[in-house]
Parts: sequence; structure tokens; C-alpha cells
Amino acid sequence: MGSSPVTNNNNNNNNSSSSTRSCCCWCCDMSLKCWWRWRWGWGDYYFLVSPSFIYFVISLLIFGSIATLFAWLTFSPYQRLLLSSSNNKVSSLGCQEDSEGSWAIGVFYGDSPFSLKPIEQRNVWKDESGAWPVANPVVTCASVSEAGFPSNFVADPFLYVQGDILYLFYETKNSITLQGDIGVSKSVDKGATWQQLGIALDEEWHLSYPYIFDDHGQIYMMPESSAKGELRLYRAVKFPLQWTLDKVIMKKPLVDSVILNHNGNYWLFGSDHSGFGTKKNGQLEIWYSNSPLGPWKPHKKNPIHNTDKSSGARNGGRAFVYDGNLYRMGQDCGETYGHRLRIFKVETLTKDEYKEVEVSLGLEESGKGRNSWYGARYHHLDVQKLSSGDWIGVVDGDRVPSGDSVHRFVLGCAAFSIVAALVILAGVLLGAVKCILPLAWCAHSSGKRSDMNLVWERPYLLSSKLRRFCTRLNRTISYVRGRMNPNTCPGMLVLTLIFVIGMVLMCIGVRYTYGGNGAEEPYLLKGHYSQFTLVTMTYDARLWNLKMYVKHYSRCSSVKEIVVIWNKGKPPKLSDLDSVVPIRIRVEKQNSLNNRFKVDPLIKTRAVLELDDDIMMRCDDVERGFRVWREHPDRIVGFYPRLIGGSPLKYRDEKYARARGGYNMILTGAAFIDKNFAFKRYWSEEAKAGRELVDRYFNCEDVLLNFLYVNASSSRTVEYVRPAWAIDTSKFSGVAISRNTQVHYQIRSDCLLKFSEMYGNLANRKWEFDRRNDGWDV
Repeated sequence: MGSSPVTNNNNNNNNSSSSTRSCCCWCCDMSLKCWWRWRWGWGDYYFLVSPSFIYFVISLLIFGSIATLFAWLTFSPYQRLLLSSSNNKVSSLGCQEDSEGSWAIGVFYGDSPFSLKPIEQRNVWKDESGAWPVANPVVTCASVSEAGFPSNFVADPFLYVQGDILYLFYETKNSITLQGDIGVSKSVDKGATWQQLGIALDEEWHLSYPYIFDDHGQIYMMPESSAKGELRLYRAVKFPLQWTLDKVIMKKPLVDSVILNHNGNYWLFGSDHSGFGTKKNGQLEIWYSNSPLGPWKPHKKNPIHNTDKSSGARNGGRAFVYDGNLYRMGQDCGETYGHRLRIFKVETLTKDEYKEVEVSLGLEESGKGRNSWYGARYHHLDVQKLSSGDWIGVVDGDRVPSGDSVHRFVLGCAAFSIVAALVILAGVLLGAVKCILPLAWCAHSSGKRSDMNLVWERPYLLSSKLRRFCTRLNRTISYVRGRMNPNTCPGMLVLTLIFVIGMVLMCIGVRYTYGGNGAEEPYLLKGHYSQFTLVTMTYDARLWNLKMYVKHYSRCSSVKEIVVIWNKGKPPKLSDLDSVVPIRIRVEKQNSLNNRFKVDPLIKTRAVLELDDDIMMRCDDVERGFRVWREHPDRIVGFYPRLIGGSPLKYRDEKYARARGGYNMILTGAAFIDKNFAFKRYWSEEAKAGRELVDRYFNCEDVLLNFLYVNASSSRTVEYVRPAWAIDTSKFSGVAISRNTQVHYQIRSDCLLKFSEMYGNLANRKWEFDRRNDGWDV
């Protein structure tokens, strides 16, 4: 009796030891179950000071800092948030990230439906909106949400023309219900600006593709109602906002259907994806009738298309007649849904036969990729002829493929997972992580093995295969650890390579998970977009800079044209420069810095960005500066501030201005100006003496322009926008114009003294840095 307690204690200790040993077969010789068994005392905190724990904490801090720095340098969420909330006043419910995309609507014009060009090429100016000229897209989720109808995107546009008034019907995805409604907008200036009238049709199910037409004095709309399982025809009661159901013309869940009157019959084209054996987005059927109200009879050769989804079978807009020929729009959904449009000439359309051939669409596409509002895909076009004889087309487009947000998130998570694996691998090589993969589950390896255990494990052949795999992997880890000495050159090289790869993958992961859709988008002002001309001055020795410069900035959303002022040497061929926008090289006879601000009647935009060819910054910073300039077109809006002061006046760098909390000059090596004011002012008779001084010093042209602006106004004349980062590429090419900073600054100080005598002093003016535009000070 007295010995029993001792025996029980021994058994308990043995069981505990056995359980702990079996449980600690897990990676790094510890498991959660083992941690729970630790007693109070130093053992409770052993894992906090273990080499493995310290190694992982240090790794987390290092790679976390890299990710934070990359996000800080690459993204500026505060800027876009502040600009949107304080100026655009977009409903907080609108324009949310949507896996279906960020569709918007643009307007195109042409002499025919096969020569359509975007509205910005018509050079339509709207002074009250700050659009010089108006640029696509003209209707967006932001403009609809701002009107009080929260929207995530707008798509499937159809026009209805009444004299000189255009009505635009489109699908708008409601941000609250997350279903499609039919919105309507109105334009009285041929599509340059649009008034958002509201929601024309809202049902309990998803609506899209609002095909609108008139017949015998009635206006009809036939939206997609496939979620209802019907094809419904609505009639206008009070156009354009009041509609009533006129008839359910077919009990089929057709998508993207159109009705047209051709050769004495009504023809209905639509796609039914619900049937057995149908190929989604690759199927098309035809029905015919003597009335748009039916009854409808199927075409003898239905389905006329049932092939792959890139064939253009699914309708992509209104069919139209041009030069006596009928044309049908189709969607190519090969790479992603709505990838692009295809157009087909209908050669035969009878009750028994149908034949069509593809022809060239002629729609001008953008080469700016995701920086263009329709750079990734466009899947709908409605073209109509106006009373003036011109053709107008409305197109929907998106900058990202379908499901892109999910795809990018998955890629980001995969990058982070690889980084974690690399951290463990480096820890193993360094000896900080001594991992041994388990050979068996703890629950089945504790205590004595019995026949019952064998019965339990025998059916699971995967466990034995996993055990063999873990055994081999453990041997490999031990072998690598024994062979790899981190103190040797090969060991240090491997660890360095692991770190570099991990750093790159960390940045990739951040960009995919945190960086949105990868586009650097333009900024709205009063519901409109616009464009500017990029002007740079260079010469033959800086061609390397220019090539990189043109390739980068031509992809920015709002750049309309690039003008290269060639001051010296043999100019390059246009084919040598990789530009997706028109580029013009203006060869000058005299090598003069005054050429930078020469009057150029070929520049069609009001805004000009004077940007040195050795300055590289993000398109988003450029777009943000353009947004601020459109608010203040009477000012020089730029990225490099200076504070002129002291007695005598002395030219100093940006640090001097920041240390004193203000500025009174902006360098025009990176600044937006009004070409109508700045160029004429610079080449006025009043500025002649200043230009002569610029030629004498071969310097100070930007200083002169600042003095001329101040001399012409008693109000604020400069505005500063801080870029997230900017790189001077001339430091890499060795062709910097001003290599000796001290001499350069002295010349500029001399210019300040002379310009002050000519045009007045800048020193008595000073403006505080604007927190909204001053980048990271927010």
C-alpha cells in the first residue's frame, strides 16, 4: 500500500517524458503541445531567447522594413485620398475595388465608323472644368457616384440621338446592392460633357446591356435580364427615366441581345449560355419575326456560332449599316472576358442562311497599357451617324483584366510564402534554425506500439510515403548544413543570393497585395480628365537619357505629345525612340536655353510640362502635379522649390527652403506652365534683357521665368508638389550640364541680383508648404 504512490509517480514521469519526446519530434524540436507542459520558471520563457526565435524576429524586422520602405517609395495613398475627398467629393460608397473591373466609357469621333479617334484628338476645350482639352473617359463611376448614384463601374453604353441632344444608357454596378442597374446621362455638346440624369431602370435582378431603339413612334429598351431567365422589352413612358414592361418576348436567359430591322424582317441576335453543350462567350443564335414584339422563330442553322470564346460570337454593341452593308459587333473573350472588339460584315442573312466575315475595326487603340483607361480590354461599341454627317461612337474600357484583383493577391501571397521559405533555409544554413521534420504523428508514436496502432495506420499509405520523404529531407538538410560553412566565400555568396532574392520577392509581394491594379491613373477635376504636352530640351551627348525618358513618360496617362527641343548635334530618328504617343523633334539653329520657352503654335494643349531629360519620377507624381496645376493654371506648379532671400541674394538648394518652412520660386526643370501665358511672356520685349543674360551665362532661364510670373501678378505665382521620389539619371551617364555645383550656384546668385534690378525682388514673397501637396508631410 505504501509503495503505490511512488510507482504511480514514476509511471507518470515516464509517460510525461515519453509524450514530450514524441511530441518534440516536430520542427525545431518543439511543439505547441510541449509548450503547454512547461512549468513556471525560466523554462516558460526559453523560447523567447532561443536562437531560432531571435533569428525569426530579426528576419521579420529586416524584411518588414524593406517592405515598408518599398511601399513608402512606391505608393502615395494619402495623396490620392486627400485629392479625392477634398475636391472630387465622390461618394465614399462609389468606385470601390471590384473583381469585375473598373469599366468606364469614352467617346470617339470619325468620318466613318471605321475611322474612330478619341475625343482628345478633336481638341475640345472646357474652361469651366479645367479640361484643356477634354480627354476620355467621359463617364466614370466617379462622375455617376458624385451625382448621388454610388457606382463601382459603368459599361455597355448605348446612344439615343434626339436632334442635337445625346442620351447615353449604360450598365452601372450599384455599390450597395452589387447588381447592375441601367443609368442614363445627357449631353448637349456632342459628348464632350455629360449630365448624370439618374437610374432609368432598377429591377430586383441584375440588368446590363441596355439596347435602346425606336419602332413606329415608340422608344424601346431591351436590357439583359438573364438572371431573371427572360428577355424583356421595356417601353418609355416618360423618356428617358420612366419605363414600363411592354412584353416578355422570350423565355430564355439570353445575354447581350440586339434587334435590327433588315430586308423586311426583324432579326434578334443573342447568346444563351445555359444550354447543354454551349460554349460560354462562343455561342450565338438568331431568331426572326415580322415585329419586334414577336413571335420569334429560330434560325434554321442555330446556333450559328458555337466555337471558342475568342471568335467574337457574343455581341459587343449595336449592329449598324454603312454603305449599304450590315455589320455586327462581337467580343473577343480569349485572354480575358471582354478582351477586345471584333467587327463582322454580314454577307448573307436569310431565314435559312447566315454568313459573316471579319473586317478591320479601325478603332484607335492605346499603347499605355494599364495607364490607359481602356488599355487592358474594351468590349462594347455603339456607333451612330449625327445630323452633321460625323460618326460618333461610345466605347467602354477597362485598365485591368477580369479577376485581376484576386490574381494579384494570390501572386503577392505566393511571393511572401517563398520569402518565408528562404528565411527558414537561411536559418538552417546559419545554424539558427535546427529543424527536423516529423517522422510520425505524435498521437500515434507515443507509448508502446500495438496491433491496434498498426490497424490504424495500415490503410493510410500516404503516411508511410510522407515518412520516407521527411527522412530523406532531414538527411538533405543535415548534409547541406554540414557542407555549407557561412564563414567561407561560397557560403557568404549563397546567403547573399538568398537575401537579394528574398528582398526582390518581398517588394513584388507588397506591390501585388498593396499596390492596387498596377496602374498609375490620372486625376479627375470636376468630373473631367485632360491632357498635357511634355517638353524637354537636350542634345546629342544625352541621347541615352532621352531614350529612357521617352519610353517611361510616354506611358503616363495624361501625356498627349512629347516635344523634344534639340539644341546641338545630329538629332535621332523618331524610330530610335520608343514612344506610344506622338513625338516631335524641334531642331534649333542656336544652342540656347531660351529655346525651352519658345512659342510653339503646334502645341495643342494649354498645359505644358517642362521636364529635364535627366529627371525620372513616377507617372503618379506627374499626374498629381497636373491635377494641382489644373486647379491653379495661373501659377507655375512644380516639383523643386527654392527660397530666395538674404542680403545679398544667394541661390540655395531645397534644404534651405524646407529649413525655413517656405518657398518663393519653382524650378521649371520640372514644372507645369500655361503655354499661352508663359511662352508669350518669356518672349516679350520686356524680357529681352533677361534672355540676353541667359545666353551670356548659359544658365538661369528658369529663374527668369519665375521673375516674369511675379512681375505679372500680385498674387501667389508658384505651387509646390512634392514627388515620392525622383532620380537624376545624368549622374549615371556622366553628362550633367552643371557638374560643379558651387560654380553653378554662384552663377545663379549673380542672376538673382541682376533679375532683381530688372524685375523686382522675390525675397519679399514667401509661401508655406501646402500639406495637401507636400507628399509625405501629410
